[in-house]
Amino acid sequence: MHRAIGERDLADTAVDEATARDVFRDMVLAREFDERALSLQRRGWMPGYPPFRGQEGSQVGAAHAMADDDWLFPTYRSNAMQLARGVPASDILLFRRGYAEYHSDHDVDNFPQAIPIASQIPHAVGAGMAMDYTSDDNAAIAYFGDGATSEGDFHEAMNFAGVFDAPVVFLCENNNWAISLPREKQTASDSIAVKAEAYGFEGVQVDGNDPVAVYETITDALEDARSGSPVLVESLTYRQGAHTTSDDPDRYRPEEEDLPEWRTADPLDRFEAYLREQGVIDDEFVEECREDAEAELSAAIDAAEEVGEPDVDELFDYAYAERTPRIGDQKQWLESYLDDHDPQEQEF
Repeated sequence: MHRAIGERDLADTAVDEATARDVFRDMVLAREFDERALSLQRRGWMPGYPPFRGQEGSQVGAAHAMADDDWLFPTYRSNAMQLARGVPASDILLFRRGYAEYHSDHDVDNFPQAIPIASQIPHAVGAGMAMDYTSDDNAAIAYFGDGATSEGDFHEAMNFAGVFDAPVVFLCENNNWAISLPREKQTASDSIAVKAEAYGFEGVQVDGNDPVAVYETITDALEDARSGSPVLVESLTYRQGAHTTSDDPDRYRPEEEDLPEWRTADPLDRFEAYLREQGVIDDEFVEECREDAEAELSAAIDAAEEVGEPDVDELFDYAYAERTPRIGDQKQWLESYLDDHDPQEQEF
């Protein structure tokens, strides 16, 4: 397993000081986004939210390893990775309010978040196969959680990637819990990475709370993928919070889990301590990152609020090119319901 923090000087890694500072800055922004989004959801600003606190190192480290023309196929907990890839925070917030995800004009090779578990993984393989056919020198990353490895889409996509040598990196962020199900009750295999052997390619593990190690591992995996060898990367991290804002982890997660300290430690605090020790950042830089993150998120929230909430008609008008009778009936029922029930007067 690839680990770096506390074991090597930064100068002995593939990450230079400028990149390390950029990674830290994006981790601070991701943490601020997660905290703000959680607070917004709690006051009814958006209907639901999947926190990712504790997984910033894994996501940001991976994002910085990608080339600009690589494609990311994200899932619903990938906000840190998307932010680091240049997706505006306001777009992600608007998506959580019901808008199409990419609301503003920007040039980022990211597919929209996939809410259904594992549905984006075959899409990534299909895109990778298309890249291969057109001789494009780029690759796709399919990002998903450990729970997705129990879905058929995961196995079908892995099989296709192995057979057709698709330039795809499967990035499984193993945070130890698939909602309320611990990893050991989800699969009997020794690891998730070992599952790649059944499909004819390499699987590796990495310390997901070490952004330097993640950066190096994903860099190597993307290089292999571009040469026709897909890779499954299992990033070992830990979900500090709930699965979503409708979840209560206290009902199923023990106070003390049988996991090593490096896996449960806060990745942002850990990386900050490491970079301070390496003489790469100081108090002034850390404070600047926090102030910039707060300002960026405040501006993003203001921008999203200026757009407002989507019209309820959009639920139905863009489902199909031509509205089906069933969709028309559903729209008529909802309009009738809203005529009789003012949402502003409902008690929850």
